[in-house]
Amino acid sequence: MKYFLSAPIVLSMLFFSCKSPQQLTVDYPVNKTQLTYLHTYTIPHNFSFMETTVGGLSSIDYDQKRNRYFLVCDDRSSINPARFYTAKISIKQNKIDTVLFTNFAYLKDELGKTYPSTKENPYKTPDPESMRYNPNSNLLVWSSEGENTIRGKDSILINPSVYFVNSTGKFKDSLAIPQNLYMSFKEKGPRQNGVLEGMSYADNYKTLMFNVEEPLQEDGPRADLQPNGAMIRFYQFDMQTKQPTHQYAYELSPVVYAPNPINEYKINSVPEFLWIGNNQLLVLERSYSTGRIACSIKIFLADYNQATDVSTFASLKAPAQYQPMKKTLLMNLDDLGIYTDNIEGISFGPILPNGNRSILLVSDNNFSPIQKSQITLLELKTPKS
Repeated sequence: MKYFLSAPIVLSMLFFSCKSPQQLTVDYPVNKTQLTYLHTYTIPHNFSFMETTVGGLSSIDYDQKRNRYFLVCDDRSSINPARFYTAKISIKQNKIDTVLFTNFAYLKDELGKTYPSTKENPYKTPDPESMRYNPNSNLLVWSSEGENTIRGKDSILINPSVYFVNSTGKFKDSLAIPQNLYMSFKEKGPRQNGVLEGMSYADNYKTLMFNVEEPLQEDGPRADLQPNGAMIRFYQFDMQTKQPTHQYAYELSPVVYAPNPINEYKINSVPEFLWIGNNQLLVLERSYSTGRIACSIKIFLADYNQATDVSTFASLKAPAQYQPMKKTLLMNLDDLGIYTDNIEGISFGPILPNGNRSILLVSDNNFSPIQKSQITLLELKTPKS
């Protein structure tokens, strides 16, 4: 998901650091799983690395063995060809000390070519949103949202896609997506710019899961200022067969703030999630409304142990009977008293000195000079087995 506020300006550095606001823990006693806020770190706007512009960072994933991070860029080949970065993130005394970009690679299509911009070929332009690394195969998987622009003879329909590439961006394989993710001229299927946003491996890399950011058109309304039963779908694939196995429903919370003016754009959606074991996910919900620069970010613990498989449900609207994922609020970043931008990525990080796992978030600045590329450090506490 992207929204543009202003034209970019140029600034470049190699190492970055910033002061930490006061440490604050927000514990919601309804669940034993807890998140603690530790630190936020800002990458300078339009940081230049190897003759590319760093920005639009839409996901983050951790390679524990090599202590490196993969960050996909959602530049639709308009500034530089579609690409992803690797970086080293140094954590000292529960703060992000430095971020060092170490490499990048262009994403390649089946013919080994970089992807064109919309001006060059809008029917081949990708929209990268999520990327995960599999240490067992040494491959990366990334998702593209596709396109659903209805303009008569100039209409463009491109189905969302999931691709596997190596560390140089070379195409290796793809997934055949379920038919309810196909773009359509009719009022069904994905909404424009609300399709494959989040992705996570599960079950020790035996399973891949991804979600639609907003409800499919046949599944009901988009999130609004009041609860309205806005349901999105999470999809599950078996990685041995490359076949879909389950779909689960998840109810979006309402949009946090009314837009200004009142009839302007607003959204609450799921840009990313992270599987943490036991059929449980950390789910990011991001709310944005016109008139504000900051986003409202909430992190929920979602449990699909008792959720209904809705693969065969043509619609999630009433009177359909099913059990959605159970969700519990773990953290509302509005409670921290800090500025939070357009957070779109979540990943595990290294083990902290106290033995708990770190969690890192990354924000997509939309290449706007009035937004920020932030990396946020959290501590995850889970019930002891």
